[in-house]
Parts: sequence; C-alpha cells; structure tokens
Amino acid sequence: MSMVRAEDVADRLAIMDVLNRYARGIDRCDLMVLRSVWWPEAKADYGTGEIDALAWSDGVVPALAAMRRTQHFLGNMLIDIDGMTATAETYCRAYHEVDSPDGPYEMEVGGRYLDRLEKRDGGWRLLHRRYVLDWSRNGASTAQWDGPLYGTLTRHGKRLPEDPLYTGD
Repeated sequence: MSMVRAEDVADRLAIMDVLNRYARGIDRCDLMVLRSVWWPEAKADYGTGEIDALAWSDGVVPALAAMRRTQHFLGNMLIDIDGMTATAETYCRAYHEVDSPDGPYEMEVGGRYLDRLEKRDGGWRLLHRRYVLDWSRNGASTAQWDGPLYGTLTRHGKRLPEDPLYTGD
C-alpha cells in the first residue's frame, strides 16, 4: 500500500474548491468568482461547440441573472491528478426557475462536467470543460414560499450583492 502524500491531498482539495467556486459563481451571478476558476486560454463546450470560457462566463452571468433562481448542486467527484495536470468527472444537478407567460417554469438537468485542470504558480484552474447532459425535467414551477413550513423561512438565496453570503444576514 502506497503512502498518501500531503501535497496530493492538498491538490485534491484545491481542485474541489475550484469546482465548488464555479457553482457559487454561477448561482450568485458573481462574475469575478466565476472568472477566477478558468485559465485565460480555457475553453468550454456545453454541448453546442467549444468556446472561450471567459467570454462564455461574461455572457452566462446576465442570462442567469434574468432567471428567478438557479442552483447547481455538485455530487460525485472523481479526480485523477498527474503532476501539474488533472482530470475530473463531476456529477451535477442544476435547477433553473424562469418566468413564462403561464407563470413560473422550472427546468432541471442532471449531467456531468468532464474537466481538465492545470496547476500553475501553485494554483489550480480549469483549462477545458465539457458538459454531458444525462437527463432533464421541465414543467410549471412547484416552488412554495408560504405555508406552515416555508412561510417562516425568511432568508432566501439571492444574486450578488444581496445574497446572505455577501450581506452577512
């Protein structure tokens, strides 16, 4: 049995941090956080072809900010580190609620991020991301914000800068 090196554990945790910051940047519509996960030359392919990841970030934040709410939940993470490079497969479930002519509408997808990352100057970032769609579900919103359980919960997630993460509320 081989010994686990502290540096390997630190690298794995740093990569997980990059992946989690991506989800925070997306859901809080925090462009600075989202841009911080990519190397300048990074590419992304969400199923419609490869594009510049920073340009994609600049465009996706306003699109997501126009939605009522989103939540990207990251699940299983399989990370393989080889020196200064790594690959990761991360399961994702993403919820989106938008306005429609018939009222609030939910779009939920399950998929995976297939990532290549590099470590430079002591830090990990994404170099390439491919998204794989595994399933989707869409329909009228079933979200409840009142009633005996939810009506008393007054701290709701919001976008930058009103989210409790930023306000301290």
